Amino acid sequence: MNEEAAVGAIVDEMYAMISGPAGPRDWARQAKIFHPEARQMRTGLDERGAPWIVIMGQAEYRENTQPFFDANPFFEVELGRRIEVFGNIAQVWSLYEAKRDPADLNPERRGINSIQLFKGSDGAWRIMSMIWDNERPGLSLPTL
Repeated sequence: MNEEAAVGAIVDEMYAMISGPAGPRDWARQAKIFHPEARQMRTGLDERGAPWIVIMGQAEYRENTQPFFDANPFFEVELGRRIEVFGNIAQVWSLYEAKRDPADLNPERRGINSIQLFKGSDGAWRIMSMIWDNERPGLSLPTL
């Protein structure tokens, strides 16, 4: 498997890990694809239009999202991606849409995941950081 395909497989697993019907997620999958020191960062704008960010480690992400996943079906579907690999680092721009059901024609939201990965001494790629933002008036997804 070439490096881009290996990185793409990690991104595919990330989407599979968070997507599913209402109920618990298999968080053992998170530990396999995220580096132990990884950070996940949700961004947005508050009601006044000021930017905000929530920075989470793996445990904080699970605690933050599990109540939502318990109560709601959630499927994040990738629309497109661009992967760039240089040595032991990779950057992925991944466009997505979030839905209650994968067959829904109208997503609840769309956005971009910016994902940075590191290839360790064991040869495995793992996500180091992931930051995302959603479309809103005046901010539309680009074409990759």
